[in-house]
Amino acid sequence: MPGAVIVDAVRSPMGRGKAGGTLSTVHPTDLLAGVITALVERTGVDPGDVEDLMVGCVSQAGEQSSTPGRQAWLAAGFPVHVPSVTIERKCGSGQQAVEFAAQGIAAGVYDIVIAAGIESMSRVPMGSARMGADPFGPGVTARFPDLVPQGVSAELVADKWGLSRAQLDEYAARSHDRATRAAAAGAFDDEIVAVTTAEGGVIRSDETIRPGTTAERLAGLNPAFCTEDTARRFPSIEWKVTAGNSSQITDGASAMLLMSEEAAARMGLSPRARIMASSVVGDDPTLMLTGPIPATARVLARAGMSIEQIDAVEVNEAFASVPLAWHAEFPIDDDRLNPRGGAIALGHPLGASGARLMTTLINHLEQTGGRFGLQTMCEAGGMANATIIESLA
Repeated sequence: MPGAVIVDAVRSPMGRGKAGGTLSTVHPTDLLAGVITALVERTGVDPGDVEDLMVGCVSQAGEQSSTPGRQAWLAAGFPVHVPSVTIERKCGSGQQAVEFAAQGIAAGVYDIVIAAGIESMSRVPMGSARMGADPFGPGVTARFPDLVPQGVSAELVADKWGLSRAQLDEYAARSHDRATRAAAAGAFDDEIVAVTTAEGGVIRSDETIRPGTTAERLAGLNPAFCTEDTARRFPSIEWKVTAGNSSQITDGASAMLLMSEEAAARMGLSPRARIMASSVVGDDPTLMLTGPIPATARVLARAGMSIEQIDAVEVNEAFASVPLAWHAEFPIDDDRLNPRGGAIALGHPLGASGARLMTTLINHLEQTGGRFGLQTMCEAGGMANATIIESLA
């Protein structure tokens, strides 16, 4: 089967997903259009040769309701014959877009695909697509009467793995510290493309990183998910998940150009990475956030590899308890896990995060001489994707 390679990968800066955030005046269509345009310009590919644009997006409502990839492509001024599709696998939507693109190439359906992700959480708030609706229905509620919001699931994960409040806060502070040091060293410069706001300002760096964050400062925050109802339902939990040790609500976009190895060679392009293997799993919908553990086991087995062969791992920091629980099951060297910080520091623009993490992972491997990277993300409903890439730099 044709091998799928990643020719290039870029992302926008990360902006705080609220009114006044650096990207909050940018329509999501224009935010994604700018990132895709930069990707096309960097690679020199003819946009008319792109066969499909696969875009991860979670809140498909309001300004993100009209196949945002299609609108972004048209806004960029590219040929109208190129189609787009929107992919929604919760937090893993952007990663699933990459995997579907690679699978289409491997199947011989495509030669050239752009996989991307978009989420403007300031303009389309989380949950907009199902406000006032019952997303589960009586059948699911009867089968799983203990379903809880993700924040409570994060508490259940922390409780099951015996993680303390101090461990969660220390991990969160580490995320900010690693991202701060990476930004100061220029490690993100090759992946971030500037965004022009509605007011004409140019945004070139992440707004979300908080230099100087300490575990001691984070310890002063109150638990975010302890309500009268949750305290009654789970009387044994020592509530410890806070806004400080959880991912940030964020605006952002990311895009990647994937090709068959034959197409890249024909066009004289040098791929940056190769997709080695991928997996997707379902897991306990109440614990919800534990899927990265079996997804990792499956993708390693599929690739015929061990975790010791992986040079860097990105486990999405939806909540600090997620990578910490994963790390308890896969005790790799600490400096290989989320080496440049994660969603706690950089933010989590839902549909864009999968492509953003992979963009950062590719750059980290190139800049440190690493060969293999693994990326995995927990997803609402108890699902998870995992992907192994090989750096070709």
